[in-house]
Amino acid sequence: MGSVPRDRWSSDFSRWFDWVIEEAEVYDYGRYPVKGMGVWRPYGFQIRRRILDIVRELHDSRGHEEVLFPLLIPEDLLRREAEHIKGFEGEVYWVTHGGVDPLDVKLALRPTSETNITYYENLWIKSYKQLPKKYYQIVSVFRYETKATRPMIRLREVTTFKEAHTVHDSFEDSERQVLEAIEIYRELFERLGIPYIISRRPEWDKFAGALYTIAFDTIMPDGKLLQIGTAHNLGQNFTKALDFKIQLADGTLEYPWQTSYGVSDRVVAALIAVHGDDRGLKLPPTIAPIQVVIIPIPGGSEEDKARVLRESRSIEEALKSSGVRVVVDEREDLRPGAKYYYWEARGVPVRIDVGLEEVETGMLTIARRDTLEKLKIPRGRLLEELRALFKDIEENLKEMAWNFARSMITRVDTIEEAEKWASEKKGLLEIPWCGREECARTVEEKLEVKTIGTPWPSEDAPRGKCPLCGAPAITIVRYAKTY
Repeated sequence: MGSVPRDRWSSDFSRWFDWVIEEAEVYDYGRYPVKGMGVWRPYGFQIRRRILDIVRELHDSRGHEEVLFPLLIPEDLLRREAEHIKGFEGEVYWVTHGGVDPLDVKLALRPTSETNITYYENLWIKSYKQLPKKYYQIVSVFRYETKATRPMIRLREVTTFKEAHTVHDSFEDSERQVLEAIEIYRELFERLGIPYIISRRPEWDKFAGALYTIAFDTIMPDGKLLQIGTAHNLGQNFTKALDFKIQLADGTLEYPWQTSYGVSDRVVAALIAVHGDDRGLKLPPTIAPIQVVIIPIPGGSEEDKARVLRESRSIEEALKSSGVRVVVDEREDLRPGAKYYYWEARGVPVRIDVGLEEVETGMLTIARRDTLEKLKIPRGRLLEELRALFKDIEENLKEMAWNFARSMITRVDTIEEAEKWASEKKGLLEIPWCGREECARTVEEKLEVKTIGTPWPSEDAPRGKCPLCGAPAITIVRYAKTY
């Protein structure tokens, strides 16, 4: 696509995002002949894989077991939980034929897996002694998205859908599990440096079939909110629908309690968006497929060029043997400036320039991708200094992202202030609320925004009144434009 205007990240985020995933060879979108589906390219797949390594670590360390369930769900099974299928009915892809023969029962491409996983839990789990039971899988899900699709953000095939499903012998234990799910996601986003806002979704926007939904959102560079994770207490809705009972400690039979929680491709999109800049990606070193790129700076005689290349390869070998992901860019058809552009777009955290001066003095020139600052580091202390530098880059990316997110949160007390915010500012708006759906919906219509929910954990009741009806406020309600 060539160069991109320098201010696109902040002023035209949508075009910047399309540019960067193509320029950095992350994700090929829009060319496959089915709308809403894309392809992870090798570099992007490595970013995705390293994020999923963290996801698996966080679940495995807390006793979750990874599984893999069928893609196809029979219509009669999906319809067993009426509220659930009603919530997804307009988004389901149906398989109606096998070859040329009509099927006796329509098969759904899973939009999510509560019903078919509950079906098997009913076969596997008979007693409270087997509980709690915690499963998760990382799969594709399919939803017939009718809005404008966006790469990684709004898809018809979500290729990186991590869904966890748990079973408990009491409501109290299911509540404990929701708290654990929230802590898993807190740690995931902290490690990725992605800022997050936790809200309890309003009743009219909770997950279909759940008692309630807790959601994680992040604020994108254009001021819109992106949902990046959800946790649901499902109560006994699915176990009752599928007549799934277990024996309790007192010998009685009862429907167990369930939770589910998920993240998707949107985590990768958020990582790209909140850290990137007009030059391209900025990747945390733990996630970057390549942590260090070495650029030989040729000059002088052929012998001098050979010395520079030998030193570059020597540094590469030393770093690789210590576990650093490093490459030497030996391409002869590109000048150093073009190589800088190439690797900056891909977000490589550290660049080492090696010229004749570096060979002779033993002082290496280091460039940070996050700040573009250049440093001089002794060759003998390179590995030690790099380890410290990686940690500092991660902390700096996280701090910059959180500073931006906090600057995009506005709290007001009156509808006039809210209307002014809507005309001048983007981000997240917070208003005192009486708790009535009618008032929240009125604000939605006036400001043309979406109700995000109430703060989680709940804050102390705010002073003042609901700006719509004048009743005493019992909480804060959040609004934003969303993806």
